[in-house]
Amino acid sequence: MKIVNKGIAKVDAMALVTGKPVYTEDLAPKECLVVKVLRSPHAHAKILEINKDVAMKVPGIECILTYEDAPKSRFTMAGQSYPEPSPYDRLILDNVVRYVGDPVAIVAGENEKAVKKAMKLIKVKYEKLDAILNFEEAIDNKVIIHNEEDYHVNFPIGNEVKRNICASDTFENGDVEKEFKNCDVVIEETYHTKANAQAMMETFRTFTHLDVYGRLNIVSATQIPFHVRRILANALDIPKSKVRVIKPRIGGGFGAKQTVVSEIFPALVTMKTGKPALMIFDREETFRASTSRHEMKIKVKLGADKNGIIKAIDMYTLSNTGAYGEHGPTTVALSGHKSMPLYNRAKAIRFKYDVVYSNTMSAGAFRGYGATQGCFALESAVNELAARLKMDPTVIRAINMVKAGEVMPAYYDELLRSCALDKCLEKGKKLIGWDEKYPCKDMGNGKVRSVGVAMTMQGSGISNVDIASVEVKLNDDGFYTLNIGAADMGTGCDTILSQMLAESLECEMSDIVVNGVDTDQSPYDTGSYASSTTYVTGMALLKTCDKIREQIIQEGAKALDLSIEEVDFDGKKVFALDGSNEISRRDLAYKIAGGSGRCISALESHSSPYSPPPFMVGLVEIELDKETGNIEIINYVGVVDCGTVINPALAKIQAEGGIAQGIGMALYEDITYDANGKMKNSSFMQYKIPTRLDVGTITVDFESSYEETGPFGAKSIGEVVINTPSPALANAVYNASGVNIRTLPITAEKIALAMLKKDI
Repeated sequence: MKIVNKGIAKVDAMALVTGKPVYTEDLAPKECLVVKVLRSPHAHAKILEINKDVAMKVPGIECILTYEDAPKSRFTMAGQSYPEPSPYDRLILDNVVRYVGDPVAIVAGENEKAVKKAMKLIKVKYEKLDAILNFEEAIDNKVIIHNEEDYHVNFPIGNEVKRNICASDTFENGDVEKEFKNCDVVIEETYHTKANAQAMMETFRTFTHLDVYGRLNIVSATQIPFHVRRILANALDIPKSKVRVIKPRIGGGFGAKQTVVSEIFPALVTMKTGKPALMIFDREETFRASTSRHEMKIKVKLGADKNGIIKAIDMYTLSNTGAYGEHGPTTVALSGHKSMPLYNRAKAIRFKYDVVYSNTMSAGAFRGYGATQGCFALESAVNELAARLKMDPTVIRAINMVKAGEVMPAYYDELLRSCALDKCLEKGKKLIGWDEKYPCKDMGNGKVRSVGVAMTMQGSGISNVDIASVEVKLNDDGFYTLNIGAADMGTGCDTILSQMLAESLECEMSDIVVNGVDTDQSPYDTGSYASSTTYVTGMALLKTCDKIREQIIQEGAKALDLSIEEVDFDGKKVFALDGSNEISRRDLAYKIAGGSGRCISALESHSSPYSPPPFMVGLVEIELDKETGNIEIINYVGVVDCGTVINPALAKIQAEGGIAQGIGMALYEDITYDANGKMKNSSFMQYKIPTRLDVGTITVDFESSYEETGPFGAKSIGEVVINTPSPALANAVYNASGVNIRTLPITAEKIALAMLKKDI
């Protein structure tokens, strides 16, 4: 391959590093109304009265909208394919508020100063209601968070809203109780992962306006342009044909922008006033009034024989969806379905879950999407099992891990066609020097160096759900236009799709113009989430390129007065096989543009019945201070099987960033609330994420399998890379100290107290 599998620079690299106006705020017209939202100070309350008379007299105020002014159509903000599995449990503005930060009123004015002044003058009378802040107390609580009559689900999700259960389900394969009786060793522990903020650099922002046809135009930093169109049409109760969504460059998303967060408020203002409107979330608002990772408590029961052969796995996940059900029914499923298949040879498995409502900010999508939480729990349990059996944790994995050719019951009975997980483990051990360093080494200064390990898997799109379309056109002068509906959010999908096109049609990258997403112009794509773009959109691209090649050969043969059997195309020209004649791609394009032939363009779609999992092994070396419990990361090694690597440079950056995020989840990040339900750490002063100095030396390598159902043999890489740090670090802490930390984040205080308790 000439272009695929090469580390080519991002197509938008120069625009970004030179500060070109490419982001939403850069593109918004100056005359936009400034939009802000007055939010609830209470975790649970009913609005009895809103007085906005004085606020409306502030000079420059255009409108103040309350629940009396907003549509009464319930919807979900989750960016998922229709019919969404998430419940329709929201209104744009409701007379009941369910968390501190829930919208109460939308204020729009000519400038920010006027809007902020008006917000202070709005008088709201509340009836405070009891709140549920501990999600373990939600089921069958006397407080019912969603008591509305028009609450709606599109299909059964195990929903019992009067019991505060958003979703529930059970999966079982084999006789779990029987297999546990036959095990020599059984461990049963509960692991607790906390809510985390996505912490992308660009906060939520949207501007809206009406075009000359009276259609609502939305320019927004979003991962899901086509879902935004549908969700806003539902919420505003207008036809989808009246909504257009445009996605410019995005300054990071990590799942946060798979939910409609900022779009709905300026859209309603524009619909009410007819004027363009702009809303930009500040950092505090982004923390307090968007979505987070789902907090989960996961109970794992694991059984094995004396040789370390895992016979039975039983997992129960309790997940906190917060005040609303965005992504709640789907995220939880991955905690089991994308962790248990790693140990596919277990004779019996069971997975149960409940997703519950509470009076905290709603949870949503975050890179890893539930698999991250499940990986921490199950991989930690496997490490504890290895310790109980006095086995090397890499050895217990080697003898139990899933292999290519196996059918995976816990992974929706999918056949595993490609897997280099065993090679990832072997390479990772060599890169970190596992055999020399395991389990630990006393440094003689009160510090211990140790290593830890974990492995993981993810998916490549959502099988039988995700769909992507790609359009390619040959233009006069012979260059190609690539139209996609996939949203590049900094990941480089515009680049890797251009690489695939260049490889398929044997042209230069400079011969390709790739367009951003515009729902009026771009072909349909479900969006950039679920690690789908490389795999699903990539296959749609290859189908389209095949059609383009056919058309070029047909039109070239016609121009040369030959049959299609007598010519071929090498990317630059159509030529006679006998060498007698040829026509360049450029000349052919001009000839067609002059009316001699038909225009060359093609649009193809792809939806896959499969979601081939990428795999990763993560190994970490730490230094632990036995007196304080403080740990320092020395080295982190990640070895990834993502099939064929389309762009090694971008893939490596994806992996390094994901590992750093995973380290943040493991050691630092923890959204917490006070007794009144107000988030305590809603700025980067209180909410800590790791810097480059905190993650040690990160080494990323690849062991590529070949996925026959993917483009050029590729699978995904976007999410799998965040999953291993938490369990690997917990394992390293155990190897250094002898204590297991089962609640994230793993702090020095927790380690030191556990060590003291152990000594006692």
